[in-house]
Formats: sequence, structure tokens, C-alpha cells
Amino acid sequence: MAEIIVIAAVAQNNAIGKDGDIPWRLSEDFQHFQKKTMGHPCVMGDKTYESLPDNAKPLPGRENIVLTFDKSYNPPGTKIFFSWDDAMEYLKGKEKVYICGGASIYRLGLKVADTLELTRIHKDIDGDTFFPEINFDEWELVKKEDSEGINKKNKELLKFSFLTYRRKK
Repeated sequence: MAEIIVIAAVAQNNAIGKDGDIPWRLSEDFQHFQKKTMGHPCVMGDKTYESLPDNAKPLPGRENIVLTFDKSYNPPGTKIFFSWDDAMEYLKGKEKVYICGGASIYRLGLKVADTLELTRIHKDIDGDTFFPEINFDEWELVKKEDSEGINKKNKELLKFSFLTYRRKK
């Protein structure tokens, strides 16, 4: 069975989105995401897929697995599934699988994930979509790397941490 990894950038107040977009732009986080996910399947909902910049659709160098209820939805370069279970069955033989959002996909992913890769932004940020609550009793922090970068949306300096958690056995 594949290692299932939930990867997300999450503000202090658990915001992950606003108006169908990420509410910040941190080059360091995009590079981290690309480095981690390159060569591995990325599972996301159709809204998350649609929120990707046009030059990043489909995510290059990765199998783009998109979950949708829309039977006519089929963007080029993606593999479409209409159920979480069907997608997970399809991905069984893979080495690693990244769960890339949005909120409802993260909720499903957190139930089965072996690893969490969180970029935790140390600031409350206005959002309308939020990462599900994590029961940290089930997780062990195995790596932490503090950093900072300029939010390209408003030129503000943001402090953040790259956090890796493993599910406790």
C-alpha cells in the first residue's frame, strides 16, 4: 500500500482558501510543495484543480488525480474519479500519494494518512475555506524547519514552519 501524505499550507486560524484561491503567495511554500510531490500522484478535488494557475494545470511531472461529482468534468492531463474509494484503490501500488485539497478531500485524507506535511503560517489570515481540525494526539512531530518569506499578494513578511508529522502506531 502507498504511503499517503496530506500536504497543505495552513494559517494559524486553519484558513487554507479564500474566494477559490490560496489567500497568500509564498514562493518558498510553492517550491516545497513541488519538491515533495514531484514524481508522485497528487489527489485533489475539482475546485482545487481549477484554482491552480493556468501554467500549472495539470501539475507537471505528477499524475493529477481529480475527484468530482460532475460526470462531464474531464480536463486534459487528469485522471478523474467520482469516488474516494475508487481513487484509493487505483493508487494502491504507488510508493507515495499526496492529498492536496481542498477541505473535503483533506477530511477524507486525514482518516487514512500516514504522514502530514504542513506549512504552518504563524498568522491568522482571512479565509472562507478551512483545514479540518487535527487530533494531534494521533500524530508525532518528526521534523520542523522555521522560515520566513514575502507574501507576494501584499508584500508582507510572513513567518512559517515546514512541519512533518507521522501517525503514531
